[in-house]
Amino acid sequence: MLEAESRRYHDIIQQDFMDSYKNLTLKTLMGMNWVAIHCPQVSYVMKTDSDMFVNTEYLIYKLLRPEIKPKKNYFTGNNMRGFAPNRNKNSKWYMPPELYPGDKYPTFCSGTGYVFSGDLARKIYRASLNIPTLPLEDVYVAICLAKLQLEPTPPPNEFLFNHWRVSYSSCTYSHLITSHGFHPNELLKYWHHLQNNKLNACINTVRARAGRHSNRTREKPSMAV
Repeated sequence: MLEAESRRYHDIIQQDFMDSYKNLTLKTLMGMNWVAIHCPQVSYVMKTDSDMFVNTEYLIYKLLRPEIKPKKNYFTGNNMRGFAPNRNKNSKWYMPPELYPGDKYPTFCSGTGYVFSGDLARKIYRASLNIPTLPLEDVYVAICLAKLQLEPTPPPNEFLFNHWRVSYSSCTYSHLITSHGFHPNELLKYWHHLQNNKLNACINTVRARAGRHSNRTREKPSMAV
């Protein structure tokens, strides 16, 4: 199936390592190096997981805004600030003290979905050549940014990037960039629904709120004395 998809779309890039959770750092660095070599003039790059809903239109027109000059040294997403390494050996996110002895991670963006300016692809990859790899790719990328004396920029709205699953409505999803935890058939379903309703995505929500307000008014009439 992968070979058939590759022949049809020519959009699969491969390198010689196992595609496992612990190798996400290698996969991400591979992607950054590919961008640096083949797309050196690109304005922005997004890294996201395969189970993420991404509202690409809102990403472009709300956050990246093509009408203005592209930013440089720009990195944003769901900012995770003040997080400590997980020392529980049974945890998926376990970080051995010998790999990262520090008490706190630098501010990082959840690997479920983050956006960065194209110039950072080469800079992060080059910084990584002198930093031992860690299994948590989002933390590792933040360490590379810290080496470059850079820190992620908070998004203009903290609900744009969500590393959890947001309950779907066309109104809500027309005003976010990412939501986490979807099966492929759900991604298709909600994407098509959003596209078909984007011109009046919030009308039904407004009507529902107006209806609830009307009901409350009828149930609890005000009295003037």
